[in-house]
Amino acid sequence: MGEPPRRPRELFLAGLAAAYLAAFVSLYLQIPGLYGRDGILPARRVLRLSGKGLWEQLRDVPTLLWLGPQLGLDTEQGMELLCLLGAVASMGALLFAPLRDCLLFAVLRVFYLSLYQVGQVFLYFQWDSLLLEAGFLAVLVAPLRLFKWRSTAWRPHDSVTFWLVRWLLFRLMFASGVVKLTSRCPTWWGLTALTYHYETQCIPTPAAWYAHQLPVWFQKFSVVATYVIEIAVPLLFFMPIRRLRLFAFYCQVLLQILIILTGNYNFFNALTIVLAFSLLDEEHMGRWKGPGKKKHGSSAWPPTLLSFLSTLLELATYALLLYWSVHYFSLEIDWEKRLLESKVAFTYHEFTQWLRAVTLPLVGLGFLSLSWEILSALYRCACVRGFFWKLWATLQWAVFATATVGMFAISLV
Repeated sequence: MGEPPRRPRELFLAGLAAAYLAAFVSLYLQIPGLYGRDGILPARRVLRLSGKGLWEQLRDVPTLLWLGPQLGLDTEQGMELLCLLGAVASMGALLFAPLRDCLLFAVLRVFYLSLYQVGQVFLYFQWDSLLLEAGFLAVLVAPLRLFKWRSTAWRPHDSVTFWLVRWLLFRLMFASGVVKLTSRCPTWWGLTALTYHYETQCIPTPAAWYAHQLPVWFQKFSVVATYVIEIAVPLLFFMPIRRLRLFAFYCQVLLQILIILTGNYNFFNALTIVLAFSLLDEEHMGRWKGPGKKKHGSSAWPPTLLSFLSTLLELATYALLLYWSVHYFSLEIDWEKRLLESKVAFTYHEFTQWLRAVTLPLVGLGFLSLSWEILSALYRCACVRGFFWKLWATLQWAVFATATVGMFAISLV
């Protein structure tokens, strides 16, 4: 059934705390210019008093900033206080593992949601919504440590709630690739988007200038690689073969690092890497710390039938990815000119037909993957020693499995 994701979960929670820290600190520095009385969009205009009661105000605009006047603070000062408190709390969660608690992540999300409600267009970017959704999942993923004198390192249902992070990553990456084609943008269809991207993006980095100088054939091939990583590779997130999931992890990390090197998109790409930690497992993270003890029988020869079939399926997957890339993007090497030619070899109608055809199978794939995690967690509950603890673990499993299935169903809408 595999080990529960102990270290990957901790790495995700620490990374999310770092993303919160970057979000709160960067926003704190910009509050006077963006939301102050003389700012571009003064926040006090959003929270005008209308004679309604506090609960009615919270219902209409759910933000803690409604409490500012009772503390003698105006809206701008309230925003600065929330940023400072959020920065301190996220710093604590980043540095100290016992503070990576579900209650603390709930507080962090409430703080950022309160700022988001009055942030107007400056907080309506994709990374703000992603941070709020990932922050909500962290409340389910993180353990309850603050009120427990004895905290366990893991819970049998951890793999179930942690699966939602992987599902969020899948929806993010797959949609990011699909929208480039469904937008009918001629630069994405002509594979020339990156010949303009580096010099027209909002905040290029110094490395963007060098990336812009790359030959056109390489820019077009980079667009093809982006499509493969964002549309085809995410399907491997739910494969039963761990090496395919690790391959998908490093593909996503490579793409995000290249984007970070050539453009500034706040904490968006770093947060995407944090979500990708959900693809890791205990064994692989153990190797990051150096070679450990080999499991007994891990190097046995000849390999078992299951190991042979797993390797065969893995090689077949790589071959299919290569064939798909060459066939649908007409990849050909021009030996005389010493360049790689490429072009989109399908129409918009064919792509939309394919998209309709794969939507339900992708949902089914996600459901099968989730079902496996739920059954694996139930098996771990059955392995817990002691009748009382076994019953307690099963009760928690039922609650969190129900919550996970509910979140999965909502995301389909």
